[in-house]
Amino acid sequence: MAFAHISIHVLLALGFSQIATAASTKHVTCPSGNITANAACCALFPAVDLLQEQLFDRGKCGEQAHSALRLAFHDAIGFSVHGGKGGGADGSILAFQSSELQYRTSPFQKTDKLIHLAAAVGTANCPGSPRLQFKFGRPPPRAPAPDLTVPEPTDSVTAILERFADAGFLPREAVALLSSHSVAAADEVDPTVPGSPFDSTPGTFDSQVFLEVLLKGKHFPGNGSHVGEVASPLAGEMRLQSDFAISQHPLTACSWQEMVNNQHHMQTQFKAAMAKLQVLGQPSNLIDCSDVIPVPAPLKAAIKYPASFSKKDVQIACDLLSFPDIATVPGPAPTVSPVST
Repeated sequence: MAFAHISIHVLLALGFSQIATAASTKHVTCPSGNITANAACCALFPAVDLLQEQLFDRGKCGEQAHSALRLAFHDAIGFSVHGGKGGGADGSILAFQSSELQYRTSPFQKTDKLIHLAAAVGTANCPGSPRLQFKFGRPPPRAPAPDLTVPEPTDSVTAILERFADAGFLPREAVALLSSHSVAAADEVDPTVPGSPFDSTPGTFDSQVFLEVLLKGKHFPGNGSHVGEVASPLAGEMRLQSDFAISQHPLTACSWQEMVNNQHHMQTQFKAAMAKLQVLGQPSNLIDCSDVIPVPAPLKAAIKYPASFSKKDVQIACDLLSFPDIATVPGPAPTVSPVST
């Protein structure tokens, strides 16, 4: 179900409420029966239930979960530690739809006002994901973020890392945020192949994407400072030019490779980077309501090379780390199915 079909009245009322005097105790039993560390968070449990039922199709790691995470990133990253850009994770991408949602990197026309709650809840529906932080009580946004503050797949690694640095992120934190591509698919990148996932397991939060981006594929010419695009060797899979370039760049190659078959590291690094992203530009007195976020299911199996692939197909760019031993799925080379909307 599309974001625009959510009951907006409940979420609008919750999204920009300013809570100044909520009592804080170790354990509060809400009227709903849920338990939280802060009474102010009781108001969020109905919103979580509503998101799960009306947006995420009873807790599925599908396109809407992927989209909620992407929208939260687009909302927050238009920020600068030096000032002069957007207000960070403030919901401005929604409040100023006539401007900010016109930008070519913004994927939606309408959604709920609790986009950062939606991102955390949606991600929790993906097995293997960390339980993300959620901070509550943001003041209303004051202005839209400027255009061209969201890195694009065609940008050079230098431009991408400079944009992340301007928002306060180190290169390794930028790589950590790209863990989101484990549960992502191409929508706006190439509308001729909608729903093409970035790895072969888009329904689970795992390091498959970090492995599959490294598989040798068909090269296309680059231009200027861009690394030439390398298409995925897996039929049906979309490989972003920027992901491949980052996987090969001296500043990020080892951070990328360190994620491969390292689930705990991927979880902790992504959780920390998302916690930082979610409070960009926000006041320090936000209320920690992380305990309203569902606990994700664990990952049930280790990643594997897709059928017919092995270590000989990996384009390794970091010689400082040994590459992990990974099994191969038996059978013929697969075709990756699109993510359904």
